[in-house]
Amino acid sequence: MLWQILMIAGGSLLAILLGIIILIARTHKKVPQGRAIIRTGFGGAKVAIDSGIFVIPVLHKMEEMDISLKTIEVTRMGVDGLICKDNLRADIKVVFFVRVNKNEKDIIEVAQSIGTIRASDPLTLNSLFDAKFSEGLKTVGKQFDFIDLYTVRNEFKNKILETIGTDLNGYVLDDCAIDYLEQTPLSQLKQENILDAEGIKKIEELTSIQIEKTNFIRREREKELKRQDVLAREAILQLELQQTEKEERQKRAIAILKSEQENEAKQLI
Repeated sequence: MLWQILMIAGGSLLAILLGIIILIARTHKKVPQGRAIIRTGFGGAKVAIDSGIFVIPVLHKMEEMDISLKTIEVTRMGVDGLICKDNLRADIKVVFFVRVNKNEKDIIEVAQSIGTIRASDPLTLNSLFDAKFSEGLKTVGKQFDFIDLYTVRNEFKNKILETIGTDLNGYVLDDCAIDYLEQTPLSQLKQENILDAEGIKKIEELTSIQIEKTNFIRREREKELKRQDVLAREAILQLELQQTEKEERQKRAIAILKSEQENEAKQLI
């Protein structure tokens, strides 16, 4: 009898343990890489980022949010090209790297204001940040001459990040990369635009200076080639003169020797 009671008790205990294990397995949600789990309901909003979280049906609701790094591309070309300090325009494409900030407060803020699905949607991100990033780019562009965008490129990039800032209402700006940078073609500039007019004047002045430098270098090269030709010709003439003088000396020596031999021959007769 006692043995049967113990068997029943042991079976019941084992069933309870199995039930607890199954419950834990079904309610414990592991967080995938690059995502966060947001649990709402009983106990308030909770966020799991690197570990896992228990989600009990009926009591809780669970949503996943993509918090991995995303890119936003800002392009300014042609008549919308970036205006520099010297009023030259630059065709530029900058790629910004943003993500939802990896902490509970910001993740909940983004989830409540935007939604877990739209939080990583490219169109949503573009609508959220395109204007801000474009304005930051314009602000910084006006602090650099066009040529500086090349010579101090890293300083230009850091100034963009500093101007925009890293805290973006739950998002964070990790970095940016200048993907394309060229001078806007003259054909894209508008004479009636006062800034473009100044830029055109600057380009024409710089182009004129470069043409003059190029012509000067070309003339100097031609002069140097001519000088080398003259020196080479003089050297050849000098060698030819030396050769002629040597041949003349040899002829005279032969003539003298021949005359002496003839005189000696006459004396013997």
